[in-house]
This record gives sequence, C-alpha cells and structure tokens, in this order.
Amino acid sequence: MTQEEIPAARRVTLRPVAADDEGFLVKVYGSTREDELARVPWSEAQRAAFIRMQFDAQQLHYRTHNPTATYDIILLDGRAAGRLYVARRDYEIRILDITLLPEHRGGGAGTLLLKELMDEAASVGLPLNIYVESYNRSLGLFERLGFVKMDRPDDDGVNYLLEWRRG
Repeated sequence: MTQEEIPAARRVTLRPVAADDEGFLVKVYGSTREDELARVPWSEAQRAAFIRMQFDAQQLHYRTHNPTATYDIILLDGRAAGRLYVARRDYEIRILDITLLPEHRGGGAGTLLLKELMDEAASVGLPLNIYVESYNRSLGLFERLGFVKMDRPDDDGVNYLLEWRRG
C-alpha cells in the first residue's frame, strides 16, 4: 500500500511525541487493553487507574531500555490516530510499538508504516523485528507482510518475536 492508495483524508504522517501528548498516549494504550478489561468487574475509576499504572510502567521500560528510539504520534490527515515507537540498533530495527486507535484500524495506515519500515530495513541490510502477543489480531497482518516467528512464545507463553528480512 502506498500513500496514493490511502484515501486523501487519511494521509499518514508522523511527528515526535510531545509532553502534551500524554493524555492521548494513555488513551491509545488503553485501547489495547479494552477486550481484557471488559472481562473484569472493575469500576471505570479502577480501570482508569489500572490503565494509567500500566501505561506508566510501559513508558518507563521503553525509555529506560531504548533511550535513542524514536517515539512518534501517527497522524491521519493531520489528526492524532496512534503511536509508533522504533529502536534502530546496529544489528536490527525493532518496532517497540505500533498502535492505532480502534476507529483507525484496518484502513491501511499501519500497513503503510510497516512497509516503510521494511523498506528502511532493506536499505540498510538489517532485519525488522517486533514482539506480538500470540492472541493479537495484528499477528495475521505481520505474517501476510512476510514476518516469520523466530521462536516459540517467550517463557511467558504469550509473545512471539517476529522478524522480517528482505527475501
């Protein structure tokens, strides 16, 4: 998929995360936990507190272990729609996170961004990697794009390391 194949109102761009994006980023993170949280008998306040705690822990982990990564907001037609975090290392390009809000999923923006990262990885001769939960719907997208499972799920039994290399 190319920019030209995405409807004009859905042009995809990136901009670096700014301090005032935190509320939006919490919302994006929360959208990844909706199915799971629908099964717990918590109040909205409890769910919000859980999301906030988990978001803070995730951000601390990403920034501590990937201080030179890029942390970007995905924009569709100039409007914030998701996040893309990428660590470029000497031996790989690692997608730390790519998430679109539910109303923006399935429209081609994620595929476009992944293909751009695949082109980047190919141009520098590095593999492109990402961890994906075994139950995540996006697993099929990655497999269709040519990512392969590098191992069985981690010791936690949940996450696959997927890798793409120029064929």
